[in-house]
Amino acid sequence: MGEDPRAALERLIAENAEDFAGLSKLVGRNPTYIQQFIKRGSPKKLPETERGILARYFGVDESVLGGPDARAARTGMQLIPKLAVGASAGPGAIPGRETLAGKIGFDEKWLRKQGLDPAKLSLIQVEGDSMAPTLNHGDDIMVDNRAAESPLRDGIHVIRLDDVLMVKRLASGPGGRLSVLSDNPAYPAWPDVDGATVAIIGRVVWAGRRL
Repeated sequence: MGEDPRAALERLIAENAEDFAGLSKLVGRNPTYIQQFIKRGSPKKLPETERGILARYFGVDESVLGGPDARAARTGMQLIPKLAVGASAGPGAIPGRETLAGKIGFDEKWLRKQGLDPAKLSLIQVEGDSMAPTLNHGDDIMVDNRAAESPLRDGIHVIRLDDVLMVKRLASGPGGRLSVLSDNPAYPAWPDVDGATVAIIGRVVWAGRRL
């Protein structure tokens, strides 16, 4: 969720006046290997050996090039990206470009015990109070992005509806219909929504707040 590894490598090459062919030779590959990785996305991810060589050559952590964060690995922590975007629990917010606002560390064993894949998690902030008292304005929520690829489970989700990013409680109904609900009774509920119009971003699996 930070800088894309391909963009990071291309930036490092430009900053250090290197060239694709020379770096391909450095990692023991054919002359077009690095160019194909950056421009064509092949391979999808740098193999561990090549990634390690490039990270040491440029003096950066392997996480910059798509590897695990070495500092977090030593402590058993996983750094979950916090995105600079809010999910509305009020009138609705039109999302802009998702950028990295920081990272928060969670114990990897705890995450996996909850059945969560750290690579599929992100943190965003709740905006508004339509999900109160369950979620309040300013709460940080952890979103499991695997939910977008799986059959819907009833619960609280981050969704995009009419190009607005929201956090709402979803309940599935017959014929692909959905109930899109607010926990705060002061806000309206939409009990019969065409599921095809709702883009599910992920399921909310954890919330934290400042006291």
